[in-house]
Amino acid sequence: MERSSPEIRKDAVNNRWVIFSPARAKRPSDFKSKTDQKSESKVQRECAFCAGHESECAPEIFRLPPESTSDWRIRVIENLYPALSRCLDPAIADSGGGRVVAAGFGFHDVVIESPVHQIHLSDLPPPQVAEVLIAYKKRIQQIHARDSIHYVQIFKNHGASAGASMSHSHSQIMALPIVPPTVSSRIQCMKEYFEQSGKCAICEATQDDLIVDKSCHFTSIVPYAATYPFEIWIIPRCHSSHFHELDDDKALDLGSLLKRTLVKISLQLNDPPYNFMIHTAPFRTDPENLKFIHWVIQLVPQLTITGGFEMGSGCFINPVFPEEAAKVLRQVTIPN
Repeated sequence: MERSSPEIRKDAVNNRWVIFSPARAKRPSDFKSKTDQKSESKVQRECAFCAGHESECAPEIFRLPPESTSDWRIRVIENLYPALSRCLDPAIADSGGGRVVAAGFGFHDVVIESPVHQIHLSDLPPPQVAEVLIAYKKRIQQIHARDSIHYVQIFKNHGASAGASMSHSHSQIMALPIVPPTVSSRIQCMKEYFEQSGKCAICEATQDDLIVDKSCHFTSIVPYAATYPFEIWIIPRCHSSHFHELDDDKALDLGSLLKRTLVKISLQLNDPPYNFMIHTAPFRTDPENLKFIHWVIQLVPQLTITGGFEMGSGCFINPVFPEEAAKVLRQVTIPN
């Protein structure tokens, strides 16, 4: 039965309150994106990320397979328009008056997920989705050798309204000399949950009525206090803090589940623009803290607009109860 009364729920991982207000929405099964993102990429046939245009890109860091030439499947390159510079001194200085400033040091890379313009991540077979995940892992391991880097954020923007400046399927990696406040706050929140309960907040998040799908090593859920409608978390079933410790077998398992999740979102919501982020432990985290830090993939379809109330209060309004969103997604049938 669909719920009709609003609720306010506490997000035990991100330390925020979410208002669930079904009166502001249509039925959960009626949510659809108004734009077809795949049609955008079909307008343009080739771009700088396509095979044969490698010279138009910023320098390459590596490709997969490593020995490939024109038959590459994935390329990791420097961002041609980086938000940070890998050439600067990472020192942080206090300029006085409470103003803390640092040079914009860091790494900003692009992962080109396919050599073909019209192919999206959800179109790839599971082994090639796994290969994208392995590319993330390899690049994180390379960056980990730099003592000046403290946090790496992997993210993907699919569709112009989700922040993608190129329609060719790609994701990005940003490596920072700081731990961002949102990350620190999330870790502190998970620490408090652990101190109160003796349990990991994310390990405890996989309640049956919130589960969308399961694989051998991962579970996809709509979180109990989902900030956004049809938001999904993909969680390692065994406690794990660092994404870059993912092995090949688990990468293949995760690649299969991630593909199924993206296909379900596309079918149910009319291929919406979306963002996904990998939340992982900062580098050189105290080993004692790893028992309550659990890495997770957060997938957010862009179906609503963040307004003044959300910006001003830090509380979000979600028109779809998580249990109902999870039920809708469980029932999506993927064609053979």
